[in-house]
Amino acid sequence: MNRKMMEILACPIDKHFPLDIFEISSEKEVVSEGAIFCPKCSRFYPIIDEIPIMLPDELRDKGQDMDFLNRNKARLPEKILTKGLPWHL
Repeated sequence: MNRKMMEILACPIDKHFPLDIFEISSEKEVVSEGAIFCPKCSRFYPIIDEIPIMLPDELRDKGQDMDFLNRNKARLPEKILTKGLPWHL
């Protein structure tokens, strides 16, 4: 995901802007892996293979999100790991 996208992205649930980004793997202007976080509703959206997965709760893949959290628990902030919605560790 190009970092410049953060200038236009809003939370799909509550339309909050701006969102926070936590980079796990990046190079120059591209974030390969990370998480986007909405400080208003506490939802996180994973960035996997440069793609931000910003779907409403009912369309999200819980298995994929839990795998992402477990794989990156040492590199993500506590607020995502323990309080992030729609699910957390």
